[in-house]
Amino acid sequence: MAALVVAGAAVVGTLVHDSASASAVHEPASASAVHDSPSPAAVHDSASASPTPTGEAAAPRDVTQADGLLPAGATPSDTRYPGIANLRPDLLAALRRAAADAAAAGVRLDVTSGWRSATYQNRLLSEAVATYGSPAEAARWVAGPTTSSHVSGSAVDVGPSAAASWLARHGAAYGLCQTYRNEPWHYELRPAAVRTGCPAMYADPTQDPRLQQ
Repeated sequence: MAALVVAGAAVVGTLVHDSASASAVHEPASASAVHDSPSPAAVHDSASASPTPTGEAAAPRDVTQADGLLPAGATPSDTRYPGIANLRPDLLAALRRAAADAAAAGVRLDVTSGWRSATYQNRLLSEAVATYGSPAEAARWVAGPTTSSHVSGSAVDVGPSAAASWLARHGAAYGLCQTYRNEPWHYELRPAAVRTGCPAMYADPTQDPRLQQ
């Protein structure tokens, strides 16, 4: 009888152990793995949180290259386009130096938008109001024609994302700094950055005192 009791206990113990092991294997797959992996919707929402830099595809229909519209693949050397030729000479020179060094590192640096006419900028602002629903929200992304650093030839939008990432790491060496935290493509010339590094970014254009007119 004692032998039967011991044998029974051994069987029960084995069953309990096997059940616990199966549960331990199953639990990470059904809990932590699902929790740590973003859903397709979450990935999409993250990718679409910020608008893309202004370029030919997003340009108003009545804007032309004479207003600063640039074709896809335009570079800092493409001065046949007013959007490049009308940039401030010191900004353009710094951008060309950066583009040459980026190319040597295997990164192509394009200018998706440079100088813009007041007409072009005003059209972009009107479209932003329509897109975001209010002038206040639009102002987080697009400045007016009288304050825009694009209209003055003092700013460029760069692409693709690899170029913006490269410039974020190396731009200070050329005096090129990202100005707004919500626009990783928007760069302006800050000559002092060569010595002291880029200044702190504004959260968005509404925080930039230069635009508060």
